[in-house]
Parts: sequence; C-alpha cells; structure tokens
Amino acid sequence: MTRVSVELVPRSRSGLRAEIAQVAASLSSVDTVNIPDLTRYSLRSWLGCAFARPHHAAVPHLRAVDFNPREPLPFLDTLEQHGLSEVLVVTGDAPADMSAKVYDQDAVDLIRRLRREAPHLTVYAGLDPYRQSFARERDYLERKLDAGATGFFTQPFFDLRVMDAYSDLIPDGAQIWWGATSILTESSLNYWRARNHAVFPARSRPPWSATARSLPTCSPSPASAASTRTSCRSR
Repeated sequence: MTRVSVELVPRSRSGLRAEIAQVAASLSSVDTVNIPDLTRYSLRSWLGCAFARPHHAAVPHLRAVDFNPREPLPFLDTLEQHGLSEVLVVTGDAPADMSAKVYDQDAVDLIRRLRREAPHLTVYAGLDPYRQSFARERDYLERKLDAGATGFFTQPFFDLRVMDAYSDLIPDGAQIWWGATSILTESSLNYWRARNHAVFPARSRPPWSATARSLPTCSPSPASAASTRTSCRSR
C-alpha cells in the first residue's frame, strides 16, 4: 500500500491548523501527517496530531528522554481519544532549557515500554543514514527491531545509492517511510549539512531560489526499496 506523509512543525495551534488545511487542499496524495515534539514550542506532538483527525492519519514523534519511566505515559489517553494508532519514537535531543527535566533512557527503552503497555500501537523508530557509521546505525536499527519497533521513519536521503544500501538492511515485512525533502535555497542546503551531517553527491545541483517557500514535494523510492511509503519535510 502506498502512503505519503508530510511533517509539519507545531509552531502554534493556529499555524498548524492552517498548514493541515493547506495539505488537504493542495496535496491530495498525502494521507498522513507526522508532527515532531520540539521543546521550544508549547504544543506537544500528540496534541497537534489531534488537529489532523479525522481527515488524515497522524503520527506523533515521542521523545524518550521526556518520560519518567516510573510514571504513567501522559499521551496514551489523547491517542485513544482521537483514534491515533501510530507513533514514532526517538531518543530526543537535550532541551535548550537546561532546567527542563529529562530521563536517562533512549528510544529502545521507550519502544520496549510501549510494546508492554500499549501493544495495540504501531511503533516506528528513526533511521538516520548520516549521524554515525553504517555499521553502528545498522546495529542500532537491529536493537530497535528487537525492542518491538515495526518499522522506521528515515531522515531524508540525498543519494539513491545510500538509500539502496540501507534498503538491504530492512527485513521483510517492516514498514518503512523513506524521507524526502525539498532543497530550494543555499541556507536549506547548509542546514542539512550542519544539522544532520548530510553528504550530497558532487554532481547534485539543487535549484536555488531565494524566494521559494512551499510545502515539500516527494521523491519516489528506488525500485529496490522495501516499501512505497514516503515522508516529506521542509526546513
């Protein structure tokens, strides 16, 4: 089954509602919205995902470091209330506000807990081809699968050869959302190089446009990819 998701940043309630409406009006192929949980904004991802229902499926990002392992998970009631059955678990960056409370656990810990406490959920994990070596990312992928992840959302790939290499690691039956993004300006290129350590092929020539601002477009998965799911994002 083909699915396409757009990642929307929850900067404000009104802004998120407007972007969801724009997706519905302009991108008929998009059936899913995924929303990151960013500590610099007050709107939590699972509450933002509720705005997308019932027109779109919605996938909140959950930061493992934010949840006390000895207290109930605060998002489960919201997920059930709004019919949200999919989540993406990430470890989470350190908060900008160093007084914020975080816990010593990673994505694997939260995935394992969700398999115990909410087995009805489809739990995705993250896959980032540029954050560490190929071997270490492969080992991390396998730990997440062992903990109970049923699939992955990837960071954007900028080289189909790298995408093919990672597709060979994905076991049969795993659900994969292949990341894609539009790079319309030099500042966007620099963002991905600096923030995500992305490596671009020497022959690539992004279409610079200083005034371009639009919802992201999606690029197709290579023929050897394990699924036809795509997750698009803009920066």
